[in-house]
This record gives sequence, structure tokens and C-alpha cells, in this order.
Amino acid sequence: MSLRFRCAMLAGKLTAALINIIDKERGTCLPGDVALKLDPDFLRHVKGVSRANTVFVTGTNGKSTTTNLIAHTLAAAGRRVVCNLDGANMESGVATTLIKNTSGGRLTGDVLLLETDERFLPIINQKLPVGQLVVTNIQKDQVQRNGEPELILNKLRQVVDKNVTLYLNNDDPNSGALAPLAGKVVRFGVSPHSRSFTKEGDFYAVTQPCPVCGSPIVFQAYNIDNIGPFRCSACDYASAPRPDYLAEQVDLDNCRFCVDGEEYGFTYSTPYFLYCYIGAVAVCRSFGLTAAEISPAFASFTLPGGRLEDVRAGGHTIRYLRMKQENPETVQSAIDVIAADKTEKILMLGLDELVDFHPHYTNTFYTYDCDFSGLIDSRVSHYICFSGTVAYDAALRLIYAGVPREKITILPTNDDATIVAELNKHECTNVYLITWLKKYLHLAEYAKHHAEA
Repeated sequence: MSLRFRCAMLAGKLTAALINIIDKERGTCLPGDVALKLDPDFLRHVKGVSRANTVFVTGTNGKSTTTNLIAHTLAAAGRRVVCNLDGANMESGVATTLIKNTSGGRLTGDVLLLETDERFLPIINQKLPVGQLVVTNIQKDQVQRNGEPELILNKLRQVVDKNVTLYLNNDDPNSGALAPLAGKVVRFGVSPHSRSFTKEGDFYAVTQPCPVCGSPIVFQAYNIDNIGPFRCSACDYASAPRPDYLAEQVDLDNCRFCVDGEEYGFTYSTPYFLYCYIGAVAVCRSFGLTAAEISPAFASFTLPGGRLEDVRAGGHTIRYLRMKQENPETVQSAIDVIAADKTEKILMLGLDELVDFHPHYTNTFYTYDCDFSGLIDSRVSHYICFSGTVAYDAALRLIYAGVPREKITILPTNDDATIVAELNKHECTNVYLITWLKKYLHLAEYAKHHAEA
């Protein structure tokens, strides 16, 4: 153990201790930043870490939930799990996780479970080689950062080799292209169920290119947008007819599914989460857990805070669905959650300028991947489209989907007082909100003070 590593570890631990005194909710990356500046190869030098006991989870959607679910289930079965549950998934976040879970420079757990950003995984892999890798899916996401899914797929190709056990979403065409590179492939998937859908006859139906030949992919059904049993329209590339772990007899109303005849209960009935559950089954079974151990853990699992939140605004209850604005799959999942509520409701749609790095941009193309038909049929009494930049674009997408113009109010502003004032004109108290997180926090803070006043 080198002197540089010892100094880096000590500095990281002292930084973590100081941050813990100041604010326990912070410090997910800074200790790792400090350690990496002192020892750039810090990750390589931690003892007790091997490919056999390390699982990386990456992908566009669902990696945080899948990671938390696996950690919860393994811990419930008595395994000592070291995990970056706070979602700090770049190199400094991984380093911080190790700093907080080592003694004498050695890992203190049985399993090292790491959520990793798909773009930064090749960098982490250089110092902490991937042995087991879960790929949730590879989809369009944050185009300013990630470009096309092919770019992300190429980054993952850099880390997958014959030493890697790959857990693949069988229903995602992009992920499946990694299979020939891996030493071992474990596939997981979901059978079509009551909330699966097709896009036949939909003018705005879109698909994706085959990662093998570039021809259009044909989906047998969509379990969520762009995810489902598929085949290429030109070559023989297709999802496996029978993945290693398949969620069958899916009962979303009673929160049950079966794998190889064994029943699993779960908590969250949105179709989006089924892939998190079945991916967790695949990993946990590989660590020797039984269905009898996994199912109770699933039933007691709760999501990390802030994914589904309520806020009061006057006499209205606003239900916020946290999602990536730049991601059609999570927007579709939010739409599906709202559509599942058949009571009268109002939808507030606050798409906006994406403020990440310059130049900021205002694309709303991802909404054209989404199916709004279920939402329209679910008793939405009124739609409020607000935004300082793309309120009219959002309203146009609703009109193209078949929403009558008279049911839409357009507010070309982000002013909280104006938004709440418009909401207060409507008697329906059941309100859903789709917007980006920063706007929700501002609106919730305003609603809180407004209610107190």
C-alpha cells in the first residue's frame, strides 16, 4: 500500500468527516475529488475489490432504481453491500463510496454495487475493471451531452470483453448488440401485459435502427416506449424468444409477476419499474438468493426520495412526476401513470429550455416519441402548458395528439404566481405536473409560502 494512496485515503476520510459534521446530506463527491487529486489511481489501489464481487449498473433509464433495489434485496438476505445509493455515479462519486466503506484501505463489504454513468464507465473501468455489468437500456437521452444512442453503445463496447458477465435487457435492441462481446450473457425481460401497446396506424409512430444493419426495428409490442419484444425488419437480429429471466403473468393491479413459476410481489405498479424488478431478480439469483428471499424484499422496497411527490396549492393537490425532460421513455412513463388515474384531473405541462451547459436548447422532439392516446381517454378536464420558451410547442404536440384546443391554456411564462393563479380558476382539485426538477422546486416553494400567506 503506497504512501500516496494512504495520504489520499486519509484526506478523503477527513473531508467526509468534516462534511458530515456540516451537512450530512452533502459530500457525495468531494471526498473522492480530494483523494483522486492526491492519487489519480486511487480506485485501483483499494483492497478487497474483485471482478467477482463487483456489480456495475448502467444505462439510460432505471439505473438508480435498479441499483437501490438490488442493494435492498441483497442486504435483506444478509449480504454486506457497499453501494453509492445517493446516485453519485461518476469517478469521484465511486471514490467517495469506497472511502466511506473501507478500513485500512480494504473494502468492508461482501458486494460492491455501483451505479455508473454510461459515459464515464470507460474511465472508471481503466482503474476498477468491470466484471459484472447490468445494462438497463440504451435510449435517446440528453442529446446535448450524449448525442445518439450509438455513441453511448460505442462507449460501452470499450468495457465489455470476455471477462465480463453481462446482464442485458432482452427487450432493448441497443443493449443486445453488446452480447457478442461478453464472456457470459444473462438476459432479462418482460412478457407483454395489460398495459403493453402498439403503434400501428399512429402517424407519429417512430422506431429505432437495428444496431447490426441499420434497418428499422419492428416491435411485437411496447411494454414501455421503445422497449418490448422485437425483430429487425431486414436481418435476423431479434430479442431472444425466452430470456434467462422473464417476468410472466404480470398483474399490475395486484402487483404480482411470475418467473419460472415462482411468484414475486412488488410495490410500484408502473410498467417502467418492471424492468428494474426483473433485472434485480437476475442479479440476486446469480448471488444465490431464492424467490422466497427476493419477493419479501421487493414488497418492502421504497423508492429514493423525490420521484413521486405531492404539493398543495390552494385547494389543489399537485402530483409531481420527477423525470428527465429530455428522455421520451420517462416522459411516456409519466404519461402512463397519469392515464392510469381514471378520475377527473388537470395536467400541467411545463416543458422548457434545457439548462445544462451552453448553448442551452429548447428541443421538444422527444414528445413525438410518446403516445398520448391513453392520457386523452383518461378524463383530463384541462391542460395548462406553461414555459418561458416552448409553451406553444407543448400545446401543439397535444393538439396533434387530438386534444381539443379549447381544453388547453397556454402560459408563455415561468412566473409561479401566474401559473398558480391560472390553476385556481379551475374547480378540479386533482392536478398532475410534468416539468423538470428545478421548476418543480420553485413552484413548490411558492405554493408553500402562498398557502401560509
